[in-house]
Amino acid sequence: MQGTIATFDPETRSGSLLLDDGTPLTFAAEAFNRSGLRLLRLGQRVTVESDATGVIWRVLIPGIA
Repeated sequence: MQGTIATFDPETRSGSLLLDDGTPLTFAAEAFNRSGLRLLRLGQRVTVESDATGVIWRVLIPGIA
């Protein structure tokens, strides 16, 4: 799934995004930590991976492994 970062708190390392259809999703620090990234910008495009229950497992920048 892809979306756009709506909020990101560098202290808690958690945030939220809007999917392309407008659906809001939140992600926990664990999902951000799995990405290997250091920071996310508001409005940045991301790809998210979720588990079978729909919980976001990892946040990635498209095109960057």
